[in-house]
Amino acid sequence: MNIIGRLTRDAEVRTIAEDRQVVNFSVATNDSYKNKQGERIEQTTYFDCAYWISTKVAKVLTKGTLVGLAGRAYARAWQGSDGEAHAGLNFHTSEIKIYGGGKKSTAEEPATNAKDSKSSKQGGDDDLPF
Repeated sequence: MNIIGRLTRDAEVRTIAEDRQVVNFSVATNDSYKNKQGERIEQTTYFDCAYWISTKVAKVLTKGTLVGLAGRAYARAWQGSDGEAHAGLNFHTSEIKIYGGGKKSTAEEPATNAKDSKSSKQGGDDDLPF
């Protein structure tokens, strides 16, 4: 499953059993449609996300960042301490594409320009037959 949305808070790195680390963050997706009366209905869905592959991505996963995620979604339900029933959606993330829009991290290194890195290669791609 693929979803596109904005982070609702900065990502957090958590350490769990056996020193395994996970990046947790929350994403909101927006959808709109017209009902039978012709009114535009806006609907927001929130996903609690977990990413297990690398914790380095947490530096750029900041509130407001637009991301595309691939993975699997599943629902969870629980009963609160007050006896009230709760439900939520989780997203086990396997791939993250960052489209931008979040706040800048001061620890973030500047991105290298693809054109500059290509020209610094010896031989470049000029030898390709296509």
